[in-house]
Amino acid sequence: MMKDAIILLSGGMDSGVLLAWARPRYERVHAISFDYGSKHAAKELAMAAALAREYDATFTKVGLPFMNELFSSSLLTSGEEIPDGPYREDSISSTVVPFRNGIMLSIAVGLAENLHVQEVLIASHSGDHPIYPDCRKEFTQAMSLAATLGTFARVSVEAPFAGFDKRAIARVGREAGLDFTMTWSCYKGLNLHCGTCATCIERKQALEHENGLDPTRYTA
Repeated sequence: MMKDAIILLSGGMDSGVLLAWARPRYERVHAISFDYGSKHAAKELAMAAALAREYDATFTKVGLPFMNELFSSSLLTSGEEIPDGPYREDSISSTVVPFRNGIMLSIAVGLAENLHVQEVLIASHSGDHPIYPDCRKEFTQAMSLAATLGTFARVSVEAPFAGFDKRAIARVGREAGLDFTMTWSCYKGLNLHCGTCATCIERKQALEHENGLDPTRYTA
């Protein structure tokens, strides 16, 4: 058992599974979430706080208002509407927030150094890699090397699900007993998951909506 870990906990399905997976493997887990001005921030952050309570993890929320002010992305409240339809590079690339994971990991690594924690976990997975450059395995490895070289604690950055697709992550979550209704995926931030944006479509596929295994309520 590792002593402690810090987890980037967005409140989404992947990071929720990561928390459920990590909790029995570490003595203490410190969850860190970021409010960077996304359209679904209120929904995600509420889920993240509840997940941290459920899994007895400390919870830190960090505000990053500059991202909404400086960066262009449809994911942000300052951006255009979220496109509907499945992930395609010609449309969903509009949801990329420049260097988001790099910025968040840097802060998490700083917190790890301050708390004398040696491992930071992120829920990047193989389905993200083609579209989001800061979700790729090579990026995580490079960030880990930088973190190790730049800290006295020799912090490493790990992505346990890097080789998994989202359906495999869902299976891990089920095995860990995660209640998926405690996670939020929809980019639009409505009262219910819209069911038509790329993340909702991906969530349905991962949780086998077609087989009646998805407990999520959708508007469509």
